[in-house]
Amino acid sequence: MHQPLASINPDARIADDVVIGPFTTIDRNVEIGARTRIGSNVTILEGARIGCGVTIFPGAVVGAIPQDLKFRGEETTAEIGDNTVLRECVTVNRGTAAKGRTVVGKNCLIMAYSHVAHDCIVGNNVIISNASQLAGEVEVDDFAIIGGGSLIHQFCHIGSHIMMQGGALVNKDIPPFIKAAREPISYTGINTVGLRRRGYSSETIELIQETYRLLYNSGKNISDALELIEREVPQCAERDMIVNFVRKSERGILRCYPGTV
Repeated sequence: MHQPLASINPDARIADDVVIGPFTTIDRNVEIGARTRIGSNVTILEGARIGCGVTIFPGAVVGAIPQDLKFRGEETTAEIGDNTVLRECVTVNRGTAAKGRTVVGKNCLIMAYSHVAHDCIVGNNVIISNASQLAGEVEVDDFAIIGGGSLIHQFCHIGSHIMMQGGALVNKDIPPFIKAAREPISYTGINTVGLRRRGYSSETIELIQETYRLLYNSGKNISDALELIEREVPQCAERDMIVNFVRKSERGILRCYPGTV
């Protein structure tokens, strides 16, 4: 159902059952999947690719050109996965030549006034709380939870299953399965509650805990600590995920808050 007061470019490819509110603008070269609901005063611009069952609240903007002076008008996309919710005044800019696309995955909740900049890759089942700002080329892995008002520096990598406090200033990579809090943002322990809710066993959580104990409290540098982990912690997918994340980190990982075990 399309409101007569909506402005819809005839070249947009929109499923028949999409609901579009009044005063919404949908540009050319846009695709919108079935069962999607778009509120009033939403702006969906060229290059937007919106999946099925998405809900977009009033004032959101998807597909605006990047706020990047290197952008030269190249054809890029802003992609929203199935069943994701974009709350009021969320902005998702499309990509640049760097990656060619900005992606928000499936089953995400992006709360009001948050910004996802050019070439960000946000995984599935991610929660980004109100007024958080992701700079260009940030990566956020599956099931991460970002507290409200957080500011994440360009090129940072946020690992899966993390819980980050509100108001965080992030300029380092945050490895998976942890809680990140304090000022400056630091490792403050394992996201035990979140992991249990998602079905992780006590044995697996203990292996994750031991991995981080050796990483942060062994007294060794990062390279030596990773080798120690591989020798002393039984092999499992979670241990390898942590080790590979840290080895591939280009910005370096956040520090441990003093006294954290």
